Amino acid sequence: MADITMYELPGCPYCAKVRSKLDDLDLEYDTIEVPRSHGERTEVEEVSGQTGVPVIVDEANGVDGMNESDDIVEYLEETYGGGAA
Repeated sequence: MADITMYELPGCPYCAKVRSKLDDLDLEYDTIEVPRSHGERTEVEEVSGQTGVPVIVDEANGVDGMNESDDIVEYLEETYGGGAA
């Protein structure tokens, strides 16, 4: 199991942006596909306090439920890419 887990919805452009950064940085990660209905997204809500995606958890660095694709991309670049996005 990878340290990074990404909660996503297929076809979500914000999720694709984060997935692309994870792939660009050659990071190992697990994905959890959330239901289309926000009311059924209990797992991602427990992790992040909200039902939107993408959300990442990075156990190696104590990140529990980071949301907002731009914030996630910036975090990944700073943490794993060695600098600015």
